[in-house]
Amino acid sequence: MSKVCQKICLVGDFGVGKTSLVRRFVDRQFSDKYLSTVGVKISQKSVEVTRYPQETQGVKLIIWDIEGSNKFKSIALNYFQGAKGALIVGDVTRQETLASLSHSMESFLNVNPNSHIVIALNKADLIEYEYLETLRKLYRFSEQTYVLATYLTSAKNGDNVDEIFRFLTHKLMQSSNNIC
Repeated sequence: MSKVCQKICLVGDFGVGKTSLVRRFVDRQFSDKYLSTVGVKISQKSVEVTRYPQETQGVKLIIWDIEGSNKFKSIALNYFQGAKGALIVGDVTRQETLASLSHSMESFLNVNPNSHIVIALNKADLIEYEYLETLRKLYRFSEQTYVLATYLTSAKNGDNVDEIFRFLTHKLMQSSNNIC
């Protein structure tokens, strides 16, 4: 069975938990220590996706965790090249990071106009559930055809972490065949 490669980017402001989401998904680990990503950190993980009722496909995810500082944002556009999808991440405890989700989507789509996006509202373990549902509805971006879904995530306890990566991968596989 041949493997399909898919490049995805994690995009968002600094400190929203992009690196923690990748570590939880790839390494099954979480650390409370904040380590700022410098430039880009590339991780890989192989997953299996069911494409048809009787067929599974091996997928090699190439995950680009991109620095979120303002001074880096113009350079980051170069790292978006060739990505088929993105996880746009915001921190539910910091309104300014949620306000910049639209800008992050726009920047990514300017480079990859036919890509798919999943929104991750991260650090959901730190907010009351009633407020979280309001946020999820507010940042659903349902009018945007390229936004597939909005998830409430927690890298700390693992809530919806596997789901966001697997959902995006499944959607990418419906429209691509990039053999490694």
